[in-house]
Amino acid sequence: MARTRSSSSSIRWRFVNPAYYLKRPKRLALLFIAFVFISFFVWDRQTLVREHEEEILMLKEEVEHMQIELEELKNEGGVSVKKTNTRNKRIDFTKIDGLTTDPIEAQRREKVKDAMVHAWTSYEKYAWGHDELQPQSKNGVDSFGGLGATLIDSLDTLYIMGLDEQFQRAREWVANSLDFNKNYDASVFETTIRVVGGLLSAYDLSGDDVFLEKAKDIADRLLPAWNTPSGIPYNFINLVHGNAHNPGWTGGDSILADSGTEQLEFIALTQRTGDPKYQQKVENVILLLNKTFPADGLLPIYLNPHRGTTSHSTITFGAMGDSFYEYLLKVWIQGNKTAEVKHYREMWETSMKGLLSLVRKTGSSSFTYISEKIGNSLIDKMDELACFAPGMIALGSSGYGPDDSTKFLNLAEELALTCYNFYQSTPTKLAGENYFFHSGQDMTVGTSWNILRPETVESLFYLWRLTGNRTYQEWGWNIFQAFEKNSRVESGYVGLKDVNTGVKDNMMQSFFLAETLKYLYLLFSPPSVISLDEWVFNTEAHPLKIVPRFAPQEEHKPRIRVRARKEGRFGGV
Repeated sequence: MARTRSSSSSIRWRFVNPAYYLKRPKRLALLFIAFVFISFFVWDRQTLVREHEEEILMLKEEVEHMQIELEELKNEGGVSVKKTNTRNKRIDFTKIDGLTTDPIEAQRREKVKDAMVHAWTSYEKYAWGHDELQPQSKNGVDSFGGLGATLIDSLDTLYIMGLDEQFQRAREWVANSLDFNKNYDASVFETTIRVVGGLLSAYDLSGDDVFLEKAKDIADRLLPAWNTPSGIPYNFINLVHGNAHNPGWTGGDSILADSGTEQLEFIALTQRTGDPKYQQKVENVILLLNKTFPADGLLPIYLNPHRGTTSHSTITFGAMGDSFYEYLLKVWIQGNKTAEVKHYREMWETSMKGLLSLVRKTGSSSFTYISEKIGNSLIDKMDELACFAPGMIALGSSGYGPDDSTKFLNLAEELALTCYNFYQSTPTKLAGENYFFHSGQDMTVGTSWNILRPETVESLFYLWRLTGNRTYQEWGWNIFQAFEKNSRVESGYVGLKDVNTGVKDNMMQSFFLAETLKYLYLLFSPPSVISLDEWVFNTEAHPLKIVPRFAPQEEHKPRIRVRARKEGRFGGV
């Protein structure tokens, strides 16, 4: 009996003896296949459970977020005041995947970055804390009341280019030395686009609260400018006493661009603070203008702040008119193109119909340009400032149906060619301030100075992003080389008193660092760096995070994401 038990036991246990399978390879193979199958089955079930747990957690967060948002909207009769968190983790733009795939782009991007370092180092050495640098005399000047305009204008450019040490030094100055309590009559427009916009952009990029607090401080000092009978703001205000007024040379009128180019910044401030007062002030202006908006969507450059009416004056997409039209489109983009901002897009499309009525061509080379208008008369003149329009039109073209989209994109490309030739037509290859078009001629320089303006390279940036046509990169590179040849000096960059002779002036405009160099840098960077799907640029090239806006009565549905995807801060980077 004992032997029988021993034999039976050995039979049972032989299947766990490795020697048994070594003598039977087919059974070993079957055992291995079974092991692999069972392992994959168990692993797959664990993975599915983990993914479903992640999805459930994400959906719970979405539901909680939407419940909070709905509750806040129920309590609001008009402006949504939900505080939006736009903070992002720090990302090194110099190490983004794909950033160095094209050696020519990488080389050019580094050259632009070197130019920024040269400009910034010169400002830091000779004009630290002042508004602007005078490179020839190596001193600072306070063109905007001593608000550190160049420093604040440069914050996001430094951040995007990965110049972290310079950014941190600038951040410390903002935190410890920036003081808005100055007995100075500030331009509401210039202070908004440079200072409020620059601080908000630095906040959106870095998440540092010091920038948001400073933006609130200066915005609160500007707000009394909107306290007029019509709600159209006065264009100047004393930063200490709050006394607002318009310049004498306008006859008491407010300027169109100066009154309609604060919407992006003040709406963004409401979104980030939860305080509706900023958004309400600036949107009241648009609501007023929309009540009597003309059929062609074109407004004269002077507005009466008492009656809320327009005054007989020039209609132009150049100086004093330009950015009003730009912000109609960009507020629509900033609001994520929701129903709440639909009227901005409608007003912009109406204005584009009016723009078409101003478009003309030269006789010989068929250069397309945007004329100006006084009464019923067209003036064959175009400012370099109006060279923002090709980029604006290209950016807005995708909101049309197929036929109109193609028509407006083609117009944008034709206008960009004209603007590029503003540069190519002069001995220095830098553009003058404005151009005239005469019968039988292509173009002639009017005011012949160049003050380092960004509008043409801005449009080249948009056209490159939206079409992928490398021609726009080549044009931008040629313009950059002309700046390097004619405007670079030992202590920064200067403008030219005359683009024909190349005689230099003594001013490095803050927008050269804020706009010109930033757009050139982005022209040679992948589209994922400050993606146009996630950011909108103010008129001083300060990127602001796009945040959806909803009408109070709108139904809020959670955005269900089936599977999480690890992304960089700017989407897919």
